[in-house]
Amino acid sequence: QVQLVESGGGLEQAGDSLRLSCAASGRTLSSYAMGWFRQAPGKEREFVAAISWGGGRTNYADSVKGRFTISRDNARNTVYLQMNSLRPEDTAVYYCAASTPYNTAPSKVNYWGQGTQVTVSS
Repeated sequence: QVQLVESGGGLEQAGDSLRLSCAASGRTLSSYAMGWFRQAPGKEREFVAAISWGGGRTNYADSVKGRFTISRDNARNTVYLQMNSLRPEDTAVYYCAASTPYNTAPSKVNYWGQGTQVTVSS
């Protein structure tokens, strides 16, 4: 079992920056790719970013490419999502996810965090 706990969400203004953190406990993350997904009210959960275990491979949704950066610190069992140039449409609950093998589909995630709310005002 892997437990994931997100932190760092909050209320921001458009153009601001925010960094989300995801702390993992339980089994080692060495075999897991990590990702961030988000879900806005009335919408389905969608992929945001993913990173391979070694950090050498990353993927981003087109909507966040160039603005968000995913990174991980395996020594600390922590994954980060740096979000810059926030937009109102980024408002959602953000979920940390662990997957094996590497994938970007919500249906193939092995473990989910409880989510953290990010709200961006215009």
